[in-house]
Amino acid sequence: MATDHIRYDVLARDALRGVLRQVLSDAAAHGLPGDHHFFITFLSKAEGVKLSPRLLAQYPEEMTIILQHQFWDLVVAEDKFEVGLSFGGIPERLAVPFSAIKSFFDPSVQFGLQFEPSEAAPESPPKNVPAAPASSALPAPSPGPSSEKPAEAEKPGEGAEVVRLDRFRKK
Repeated sequence: MATDHIRYDVLARDALRGVLRQVLSDAAAHGLPGDHHFFITFLSKAEGVKLSPRLLAQYPEEMTIILQHQFWDLVVAEDKFEVGLSFGGIPERLAVPFSAIKSFFDPSVQFGLQFEPSEAAPESPPKNVPAAPASSALPAPSPGPSSEKPAEAEKPGEGAEVVRLDRFRKK
């Protein structure tokens, strides 16, 4: 097999992270249109991730957040995004580098992206995640049972619907 000196896998992964960056930038500038909302799973201990010690203790390997009605101050930079969320009624500010993101899913249109950890993120074995190429657009997932639950995020005083992320993953 020939050696890939161009590194198409890295180029494709970075291009798909650019899609994610653009979607979040648009949401920061204009809000979420229609029924769009996002499930974002990232490695909790990846370089550049900023979580409170309380959240890191609760989600020591990976964390899934939902950006829907109950988030604020979304700021998107070239290499990361920051957002305000509330967990158990306690407001938190998270910073997540794009290199730490494992998956992105918008269930309103059944669109998803899945990423292998990049060189900037520490290697950790995936939990209940099917094998995928370096990055790929995911087909419409099929519902299924799961023991994994995304982080519950709500604004103080408001309830939140919690949806299991595995329900949206291809089995």
